[in-house]
Amino acid sequence: MKQPMKTLIAAALLTAGAFVATSTDTLAQGRVRAGLKGGLSASSLFYDTQGASNKNERIGFHAGVFAQAPLGEFFAIQPELLYITKGAAADYNVLGFINGRNTFKLNYAELPVLATFKLGETVELQAGPYVSYLLNSNVNSNGDFGTGSSAINRDNFNKVDYGLAGGLNIYFGKAFIGARYEQGLQRIADSGPARTLLGNAKNSTGLVSVGFSFN
Repeated sequence: MKQPMKTLIAAALLTAGAFVATSTDTLAQGRVRAGLKGGLSASSLFYDTQGASNKNERIGFHAGVFAQAPLGEFFAIQPELLYITKGAAADYNVLGFINGRNTFKLNYAELPVLATFKLGETVELQAGPYVSYLLNSNVNSNGDFGTGSSAINRDNFNKVDYGLAGGLNIYFGKAFIGARYEQGLQRIADSGPARTLLGNAKNSTGLVSVGFSFN
């Protein structure tokens, strides 16, 4: 296991350990929550490549677990561990007559740690950092070259991504719906060929979630 993945797992374990260690005290201040969440994600890379046009988001999904430790009546910390799909899609034109569409798929394990501001019992505003680890990468092609999917060597990309996230949740009892925006701060491309294709592109992702708290 490479060092970045060890770092991500260690961060997740430390966050969970801190949550468990403080749960007794925080129970006296407010309700500790833990549960499941998932939903749709729409991601873009905003890359600028000659011959690429009609650039659109990649529509994918995210799913995972969360825990929330209140640190007062109106404030809590919420770590999460998610599987999330990112990437982008664009049409291509080669030599003026070969056309098609490529969808770049970058799939991550992601750890957000979010400051949560409670507006009563129902609405939460959230903001904080995230770090993620690239699990796999591939491209789907559909055009004059044919249709298919092929893996892209992960060494072409920075395996660790990080950035900032913000959004809100609305609770209906133990169930909730949420919306979030994430902006990556790390350049995606790492190798020379990837930089030629993607330049300084960074992940940019919108998420719409549904979830359920066990307590």
